[in-house]
Amino acid sequence: MERKRHMRYLLGFTALVILALTMFMLNILFGSSSVSPSEAASALLGQSTGSAAERIIRDIRLPRCTAAMLLGGALAVSGFLLQCFFGNPIAGPYVLGISSGAKLTVAAAMIAALQSGVTLGSGTLVAASFAGSLISMGAILLLAGKVRNMAQLIIGGVMIGYVCSAATELIVTFADDANIVNLHNWSMGSFSGTDAEDVRVMAAIVVLGTAAAFALSKPIGAYQLGESYAENLGVNIRLFRVMLILLSSLLSACVTAFAGPVSFVGVAVPHLMKSLFGTAKPIVIIPACFVGGGAVCMMCDLIARLMFAPTELSISTVTAVFGAPVVIVIMLGRNDGRKYR
Repeated sequence: MERKRHMRYLLGFTALVILALTMFMLNILFGSSSVSPSEAASALLGQSTGSAAERIIRDIRLPRCTAAMLLGGALAVSGFLLQCFFGNPIAGPYVLGISSGAKLTVAAAMIAALQSGVTLGSGTLVAASFAGSLISMGAILLLAGKVRNMAQLIIGGVMIGYVCSAATELIVTFADDANIVNLHNWSMGSFSGTDAEDVRVMAAIVVLGTAAAFALSKPIGAYQLGESYAENLGVNIRLFRVMLILLSSLLSACVTAFAGPVSFVGVAVPHLMKSLFGTAKPIVIIPACFVGGGAVCMMCDLIARLMFAPTELSISTVTAVFGAPVVIVIMLGRNDGRKYR
């Protein structure tokens, strides 16, 4: 059995890596103007030719594709951490309203800066988004102490998301027309406009956050079996819960700051990874979520760019089409007695 399990893990990770690499290359090759494989190879290998194709790849497609990979992975890992924290497979940054809280604070900061003629750096946007995520998470934790069951908590999170979205729309309503145009693509969710500097900032945050989450694999695994069990193994529950909140909020905040709210990836991908590997072990699922989330977001971004080209769909429009059915399946199958260990 142990050998079969290890073989399943090996095949699962191999399939995910192949899928991610395939999506990466397709995103590099295809768009409003297609490039040849030889041109793509030259651009990626640093063989400067000065061609238009090279500039398209290096300045537009490569940063955008890298952002989709990093932010998709961050969103999936954040969703997995929240599901462990609340013990509910439907918990996720978008469903619980955490992304909406981050969207509110980033929109307020962007509009204030634009009206003052100030340009916000990537770090400032992430900080504003992180603050909004923590505020929403705080509201959810307050609800968690009042409600009787997890279904009520999920509904409360959805309501918090609606309130934050309404507040965001109110702020945008009183902004200048030019500022509304600047906010439109971001507020709908998009990886467009990403540059190399953005990629460096998000890479530092996402890699460190994911590495920290992976380092917590053992206490997360113990926590999945119950707080009492984790305490008996020496886990400091209070500190551990704070770490989960901070890491999940930081990862989801990074996504919102750079790409806007992206729906359902944080819920659907962890569930898909558990089904693929037949386990919920964090040491397996955290890296699987990162690679799988990146592959899913690259695939959805490719569809968003090509389906009605040159018109581009918002990324959340596409992720909702793929993610919402997965959430429905989770809800319908919650009472089937199936548990992952």
